[in-house]
Amino acid sequence: MTAVISNRLELYAMPYVLAKMMLDTDPIRVGEWQALDVSASRAHDTYELEDVSIRFSQNLDVDDVALMEGVNRSWADEHFLERVSGIPFNPAPSHVRWPWARHNGTHQEEELFSHTYPERFWPKWAGMPEYDSVKSDIGRQVIAHRGIRFEYGDLMDVANLLKRSPYTRQAYLPIWFPEDTGAVHGKRVPCTLGYHFLYRDKRLSMRYYIRSCDLVRHFSDDVYMALRLQQWMVNMMDSEQAPTMRGDMTMHIASLHAFRGDTHKLKALAKRTSDHG
Repeated sequence: MTAVISNRLELYAMPYVLAKMMLDTDPIRVGEWQALDVSASRAHDTYELEDVSIRFSQNLDVDDVALMEGVNRSWADEHFLERVSGIPFNPAPSHVRWPWARHNGTHQEEELFSHTYPERFWPKWAGMPEYDSVKSDIGRQVIAHRGIRFEYGDLMDVANLLKRSPYTRQAYLPIWFPEDTGAVHGKRVPCTLGYHFLYRDKRLSMRYYIRSCDLVRHFSDDVYMALRLQQWMVNMMDSEQAPTMRGDMTMHIASLHAFRGDTHKLKALAKRTSDHG
């Protein structure tokens, strides 16, 4: 499906419409959830919508999206600041305050997650024991991670690229890394694939590519933090030489889904469709 969200009414109705559409599908048994074997759990069967593309108009601002059903703004604001902090947190301090957190340590080993978004935003020194987050001269103390030929880039490198070459088509921040390919390590891998920025007509648009998104637990927060990232990049670019406003943000979701165990939540959301129609 493809949708264009151009006003607040459409924005606030969107989770309800998606829930109603999802309930019209037959749950499938995937058998695995975040690298865990759930083949014996019917509650983990999933309703699924494939290839969902949603364009959020430039007319909507971050505060509009913050009021959408399912946005946990207090936590999302805290975690977003961790993502853009320049510090490759693992774990990010806010993880203990995530509203859906289950503190069972299932996805942690030796107090570390298999990946975090702050690590993927700032990968140059992520995972290095020599890293000290309070030192500003880290670049002179630790050799950054390298790819096949070159040093890793990070969020600030993308911002600097846009500032020196605003019309570039190369401004992409990857979250999915080669170490995720094939999930050969048997651990969790990122849901987000990456973010692509394009500056045209004094506006910065963004494409947000995500392979998997849970409608109940993640979708609204993901939309909100993506809009915040786009606005963050707008603020980084804006100057007299390149005046910048926020353009549209398009989110491409390969698998938007919800668990059979959350059917009652989906039905509650779907019921509100008529209330907002």
